[in-house]
Amino acid sequence: MEVYTTKGGSSDRGPVLILAHGAGAPADSPFMVRLAESLALQGVTTLRFEFPYMARRREDGKKRPPDRQPRLLERYERVTAEVMAGPLSERPLFIGGKSMGGRMASLLAADARLKGRFKGALCFGYPFHPPGKMDRWRIDHFPQFWCPTLIVQGTRDPFGKPVEVTERVASFAGLELVWLEGGNHDFQPLARQPQSQEDLIQQAAGAAACFMTKVLKSY
Repeated sequence: MEVYTTKGGSSDRGPVLILAHGAGAPADSPFMVRLAESLALQGVTTLRFEFPYMARRREDGKKRPPDRQPRLLERYERVTAEVMAGPLSERPLFIGGKSMGGRMASLLAADARLKGRFKGALCFGYPFHPPGKMDRWRIDHFPQFWCPTLIVQGTRDPFGKPVEVTERVASFAGLELVWLEGGNHDFQPLARQPQSQEDLIQQAAGAAACFMTKVLKSY
């Protein structure tokens, strides 16, 4: 397993977050790097990895579609097991990801076999539905969450905007939503906003750190 570790200003006793990439960009994309660095400043150590199809792209440079869901989940579950057996095993563990990676984390958070293996899940830019396809919602597993789950979403995200999402997920216990004003799927704000993408990513990291602290205090 090759992971991309970001510690920076993170605490040696703080939480560890396994952070999975989205469908189209690798673990070291600018968004993933900025998010990991912002999380490190909040005391969170991140571990980034790549799904098999993205690892193959890195080797041969050829773009290919994501692996099927079972293979993605198998890879994520294996990475989680390796982290739990490694030098960070004594630290509180969370899982999460960007877009597709966050969706895979949420599916693991709804898998009863894995109950207790990690403390919570965090999704950055969750793909609630494909853009413009309101008949294809990806929330059927939400009622099965066995751990607290956070979704940080831009208010302009075509994969799920507040007016579409809020009422649909309001009844799911253990799910917390944080909205980034003006952000799109990559947390890029409107040009007229005073905030930059970097600002919104820092807001996302702050929300994530607060969520993890709250979860750990509940134990």
